This record gives sequence, C-alpha cells and structure tokens, in this order.
Amino acid sequence: MFCSFLCSECQVLKAIHLRNCIMRQPFGQLKVTVVQGKRLVIRDFKSSDPYVVLKLGNQMAKTKVINSCLNPVWNEEHSLSLTEPVGVLSLEVFDKDRFKADDKMGKAYLNLQPIISAARLRHLVHVSSGETPLRKIIPDSENCLARESSIICINGEVVQNVWLRLCEVESGEIELKIKIVDAPSR
Repeated sequence: MFCSFLCSECQVLKAIHLRNCIMRQPFGQLKVTVVQGKRLVIRDFKSSDPYVVLKLGNQMAKTKVINSCLNPVWNEEHSLSLTEPVGVLSLEVFDKDRFKADDKMGKAYLNLQPIISAARLRHLVHVSSGETPLRKIIPDSENCLARESSIICINGEVVQNVWLRLCEVESGEIELKIKIVDAPSR
C-alpha cells in the first residue's frame, strides 16, 4: 500500500510538472514600445538621466539613457516572449549615475490578461481588417493606469496604448504601446 501510494503520488507530481512545462511554452511575442516619459522626478542636481527596465517573468529589456531630461522620448521597441500563465509586465525607471548606484525614479506594472483576452477574442470573431475596438480599461486602485486605455485591433494586430502612473515617487508617467504578435487562439 505504501508503495502504491508513492507511485500514485509520483504520477501526480509528474503530471503537474508536465503541465507546468507545457504551460510555460512560449505562444507569442509581446512587442513593447517605450514611447516617452512625462514629469519624471529630479534625481541629480537639476535633472535626471532616465532609462526604463522592463520585466516579464525572467525576461528583461532596457532602454537607452536619455541625458538631462525629465520628459524623455525613447520610441524603443522591445520583444518579450509570452508564456502561460500570462503575468504582469513591470517597469522601473532609473536615473543613471556615474559614481554611485543608479537612483530609482518610480515603478509601475501592467496586467497583460486584458490584452491576451482581447487577442483571443479577435481570433474568435475573425477581425482582420480596419480598426476595431475590443476592450477599454479604466484607471482604478488595482492598476497603474494614469488614463483610460483602449485595446484595439488594427489590420489584424491587437494593440494597447497605455499611460502608466509611476508609484513610490512624487510624479511621473510612462507611455507604452503594447502589441501582441502570433496571438493565441486557444
């Protein structure tokens, strides 16, 4: 009896492990364009040298440093692999320093579930041309949105433009453009 219990427990653990391996398989790309920042905080004498670090799971991407600017424009696109379960895209803004550790300038996060759901909806309703609104997300205490955000399908691509309010600082917002490539249909 003890042996059969262990064997059945092993089977359950193997099944869970297999499911987790399958669930973690990439199923698409998340294209994140870090567009710009507004009203970022001063961390040096009169300005800051900001850059943004994006994180999705164990993946990371970083923008270039914009010197002496509180309203930087990056317009940099970064690609991250999407895996199940879909998580949260987090970002942190830093001030680049030469002789000491970089200063934190705020952080924010974006729940990716709404855009993934909208991408699945696009597959279900077979939207492929023109511009079709799929969903609206409003700012609330559960997200970092600074303004209402729309998820739209533009010629078959699911896109979300967002302004994220930076947390743990006096001011600052970051504009992102999120796009799903090879979106899931399941």
